[in-house]
Amino acid sequence: MVEIPETGRQALDADLMREWAARGIDTLTRHRRGVDELNVYPVADSDTATNMVATLQAAFQGGTPGLGLEALLDEAAGRALLSARGNSGVILAQMLRGLADAWNADAIDAKGFAAGLRAATDAATGAVAVPQAGTILTVAESAATAAAKAAPFGLVSASRAAAEAAAAAVAATPGQLPALARAGVVDAGGLALALLLEALVETLTGSRPTGALDLLERHRVRAVEETEQVPRETGSEVYGYEVQYLLEADAGAAAELRHRLTDLGDSVVIIGSRAARDVTTFNVHVHVNDIGAAIEAGIERGRVHRISVTRFDDTVVEGAAAVHANARMHAAPARRPDPEPEAPTRALLVVTESAGLRGFLAAEGCRTATEARAGAELAAALADGADSVVVITDTDAAARTAHRAVEAARGDGGRRVAALFAVTRVQAVAAVAIHDPERPFDDDVTAMGEAIKACRTGEVRTVPDGFAAVVHGTAAAVFSGAAEAARDLADRLCAEGAELLTVLPGAGSDPETVTALSHHVREAWPTVEIQQLPAAEDEPLLLIGAE
Repeated sequence: MVEIPETGRQALDADLMREWAARGIDTLTRHRRGVDELNVYPVADSDTATNMVATLQAAFQGGTPGLGLEALLDEAAGRALLSARGNSGVILAQMLRGLADAWNADAIDAKGFAAGLRAATDAATGAVAVPQAGTILTVAESAATAAAKAAPFGLVSASRAAAEAAAAAVAATPGQLPALARAGVVDAGGLALALLLEALVETLTGSRPTGALDLLERHRVRAVEETEQVPRETGSEVYGYEVQYLLEADAGAAAELRHRLTDLGDSVVIIGSRAARDVTTFNVHVHVNDIGAAIEAGIERGRVHRISVTRFDDTVVEGAAAVHANARMHAAPARRPDPEPEAPTRALLVVTESAGLRGFLAAEGCRTATEARAGAELAAALADGADSVVVITDTDAAARTAHRAVEAARGDGGRRVAALFAVTRVQAVAAVAIHDPERPFDDDVTAMGEAIKACRTGEVRTVPDGFAAVVHGTAAAVFSGAAEAARDLADRLCAEGAELLTVLPGAGSDPETVTALSHHVREAWPTVEIQQLPAAEDEPLLLIGAE
């Protein structure tokens, strides 16, 4: 029997790739909650689809227009590497890297498609220190094998075979992973991949298979009912923290780090360019108990930045971290459990000229002061019994004043005092959210400093011709309306990778502009949280921080 090739588009080029990416993002966004609920963690705080959507958005939204397929995928893989979130996001980013390495032409046919799936599967599997059956890797393997067998019959047949094999592999995951069997659910990451492959079939043919959607509907209710009683989907139950960071090092150092992290924990995934021989950037992911050791292992082998720590069983954000509430929980360095916590003796002092921001931060338990009162407030904190103080400033003048006060305090009694300079007010808020008085002093200062550096900012300013969206100190575009400029600015910041936007309106800001911006972000970037700070008393018209 000779199989007849199915009808539909039989070559995948850059335009189709963009269409597939957009449809995939839309599909995962619409079914994000249902897929997330299948991710069996100790509490119902799962984020498999959320992380994959965020990774795809960072990869494909806001990229360079007009690129061919090879350049498009290379750029997308690089952007995904820097912005990948969580275990599922890191694996997806490495799959994009595999596609980019294999799809090096302006258009690919069925044979090239199958080769790309194979390269993506091998790249992702190679990035995981201990691959486990019953996960997204198993599903990818089935899809790649099926695509290769169906490739002689055309791209549509190969893509449909991959999607159907992926759905079948997802259905089989409870028999491969005991945690899934106990929960009565299928693997969330594998299901998300199956949904993406079904989105490709729809892109090529206009009709969509429903195998993955049927599985999602079948397992949805059971997942909600039983999640709290089930151990994590991947990784041992004995590890309570997820640590993730970017590492600048060479390939040899990354390989050494993989072995070290495997000794410290599990769910070790390290991704980067497979062709890299010199210093490059790797995205590092691990589940551990010893957070410090995991980070130090990276520092010993290269430059570590953009550190995030998640405590799996956190359900409430306390103290200063409540500034960002649940939106920042996964990114804030976690607190170690302490059955008998002692009263903190570390004070946090924020020096800012914004009265609204001082009131907001004071309500979160921070000491605040104007530049003129910085020295007096620091002295008062020490007089009240603090044995250490961290001072955060948001202007050059305040930084100089704080530096003199800190130097004076260090010479009086030997108590530990440090000063951090935030270029903008939203960066100061980011540092406050990360502050934890129960951490060692040096670790706390380092974490807040990393938060300041990781917070990218942009402004909407009034200019003679209208309103300018300013990114990295340069006016990216000028618009006739403030709301339009704000939307453009938010899109640019989110496209670079963001989990949270913090909006600080200026004195002349229109409340309707902020409201319109909030609606736009929720619609265009559904995985990005947005929060508004009290209005400032000066320019810019709007200040936005992205983390």
